[in-house]
Amino acid sequence: MEFLHDLTIKKLHLGLLTKKFTAVEVTQAFFRHIKNRDGEIGAYLSLNEEQAIRTAEETDIQIAKNDAPIALLAGVPIAIKDNILVEKLPATAGSKMLESYRASYSATVIKKIDEAKGVILGKTNMDEFAMGSSTENSAFQKTKNPHDTQRVPGGSSGGSAAAVSATLAVAALGSDTGGSIRQPAAFCGVVGLKPTYGAVSRHGVIAMASSLDQIGPLTKTVEDAKILFDVIKGKDTYDATSTQYPNNKNPGNATEAVKKIRVGIPKEYFIEGLENAVSDAVQKVIRDFKGLQVSFEEVSLPHTPHALSCYYIIMPAEVSANLARFDGIRYARLSTNEPIRAGKSALETAYLSQRACGFGAETQRRILLGTFVLSSGYHDAYYGKAQKVRALITRDFKEVFKKVDVLLAPTTPTRAFAVGEKSNDPLAMYLSDIFTIPANLAGLPAISIPVKAEEGLPIGFQLIGKHFHEDDLLNLGMAYESLYAPTVQKD
Repeated sequence: MEFLHDLTIKKLHLGLLTKKFTAVEVTQAFFRHIKNRDGEIGAYLSLNEEQAIRTAEETDIQIAKNDAPIALLAGVPIAIKDNILVEKLPATAGSKMLESYRASYSATVIKKIDEAKGVILGKTNMDEFAMGSSTENSAFQKTKNPHDTQRVPGGSSGGSAAAVSATLAVAALGSDTGGSIRQPAAFCGVVGLKPTYGAVSRHGVIAMASSLDQIGPLTKTVEDAKILFDVIKGKDTYDATSTQYPNNKNPGNATEAVKKIRVGIPKEYFIEGLENAVSDAVQKVIRDFKGLQVSFEEVSLPHTPHALSCYYIIMPAEVSANLARFDGIRYARLSTNEPIRAGKSALETAYLSQRACGFGAETQRRILLGTFVLSSGYHDAYYGKAQKVRALITRDFKEVFKKVDVLLAPTTPTRAFAVGEKSNDPLAMYLSDIFTIPANLAGLPAISIPVKAEEGLPIGFQLIGKHFHEDDLLNLGMAYESLYAPTVQKD
């Protein structure tokens, strides 16, 4: 199965239908490749080999019977970020606090993948509770960038991005709270889509910041991202924030569709500190789009400079509330003989010892910060004000989208940085998400796409769209990829 690295969802589907290979053969080949390569990359925390083979067998039986249409996702090997519940599989969220936890039910997105007969290979590594931009904050291992194992894959969905990039899966699911799908996608040279807030159910996802979290696909191509997104999107009765996805009737031909799309270039995203290689690559992308007759104009999002500080007040506040449930009782994992401290009950001692040892440094930092900004006397000064700034950032986007349909910008200010380079400097690490955070604050869809024909480390460009207008982003992305599609020569 040497052709694994060329497999996309569409190619795999056609190969199954034409009997070029079976779903079981493909699945077994992926597990062999994982066992040979993942020791170097560290993308997976756990594998799901037996169940994956059984699912693949079901697809092969269905194809052999030829009694019903085969879903595009049937037999496709998929990796799942370890904060998304898959029944009976570990769900650690990259934390010692959940080291021994196994999910008692599956997330809604997993049920939809199961219905489509997607093959779940295993659970991928991540920054603890999705808090990080490098996948160095995992309690279990550090994932490496497949393009250069001395560099990080990004985070927090670094394991999922690395799995797709290293051909350890055809596609993957990640979660994006402030850029955690798009930033690792850019670093690893894959496509990463953060859908509109509410477009995909969050039921069965271990929450980090509930008003910001969103589940989305990481894939090799924009077309694959669309296929996987179409499977997982839609309203869910178990998630009150989910919405029935509207049916936007855009033309089927992406190259023709993009001629009607107006693209804005936000000047606030081209700032000091943007790496020259990234800036040059994005300018090249703009020239490519102009060749497709896409129209551009410069626009302004004046409150963008406040997005990072706004995010790092709202997000920790929600973290402190969501992680309060991990108190060492229901999700106990540590056995401790710590003596009861003076003036403290056995219960309080248990709480303190479990949370102190179960959470890593970055998680503790954000819990403390969030608890502080929500505390009496500080709530209005910090959290309340941050929510007002969030409203201004959202209003900026609404005003700009009266003039243009999509925004184009860099995904990250730099290419992948070295392992350990920013580990001891949280502020420098936080700046990795400076271009991705605004879309989360406003709940907008955004996608990172690799810049084509670039040598060296991957660079991603970002498209941001109107609420529930993922089709605009996907059509632009597919039209861009078509420029670099290999020409098929006829005999």
